Amino acid sequence: METILITGGTGVVGRHLSHGLAEKGYKVCILSRSETKVPGIRHYFWDPVRNKIDPEAVAAADCIIHLAGANIGEKRWTKKRKQELYDSRIKTGELILENIRTSGRKLRAFISASATGYYGMTTSGKIYMETDEAAPDFTGELCRQWENVADRFSETGARTVRIRSGVVLTRRGGALGRISTLARAGLASALGTGKQYFPWIHVDDICGIYIKAVEDTSLNGAFNAVGPGHITNRDFMKAVAVSLNKPFIAPNVPSYVMRLVFGEMAGMLLEGSRVSPEKIISAGYDFRFKSAGDALKDLFG
Repeated sequence: METILITGGTGVVGRHLSHGLAEKGYKVCILSRSETKVPGIRHYFWDPVRNKIDPEAVAAADCIIHLAGANIGEKRWTKKRKQELYDSRIKTGELILENIRTSGRKLRAFISASATGYYGMTTSGKIYMETDEAAPDFTGELCRQWENVADRFSETGARTVRIRSGVVLTRRGGALGRISTLARAGLASALGTGKQYFPWIHVDDICGIYIKAVEDTSLNGAFNAVGPGHITNRDFMKAVAVSLNKPFIAPNVPSYVMRLVFGEMAGMLLEGSRVSPEKIISAGYDFRFKSAGDALKDLFG
């Protein structure tokens, strides 16, 4: 029985993925600094701020899935917050790598989260693929350095995979939780022009891709993890309202209001391009939810 160690395992995706792996017969462990527990899963403590990690966690792992990272949309991007976003992704990865090297543990695979933010906060006619360069803005640079740490695990002999996820749609919490709260209050409307694209993925599919990355030894490098159906912000917000049998407000939320409220982070909401999932599909992954409408029907059904 292989042991999978998950960082950030008490988050929404981590919990879902932990149970999915356990159901397939893997021994799942979580590396967390949170007191929140996932029932039936072994927990190890770490404190990345103090460079502390339980050595037993690394010693037991055959594969590590690195999901740790502060929520990029939770707070305004002050200088301090940007450093927290950086440290929670890059510094945590470096801490694990240092302990792998010190222990001499031979990992079978290191699978790291990343994001479609790699391609930047931009709206264009381009459909982005894994061969495209990282954007020269904050999200692009953050994801580039995040992935660079993951690539360094190959120096230890581990197979490395980087999963560039779109917005994960779940029944509770996350972006959809905030959007549905507005929709239930009758306040669903497009943001800015509403023409920006909204790369999305159902939580079942993001977990399915992580499980494939664990099991399929042919997978290496970066893979976009977004649903096959491209949709604009306007159409997505309208679909949420329709799914909840609530009105969709025609006037869009002006861009200047978004920038006043969210500062630089507004760019992440006001911009968005199409991202191609063809590489992971060609690798054999069959999406369960092929359109945002199907995903919303499942989540709100």
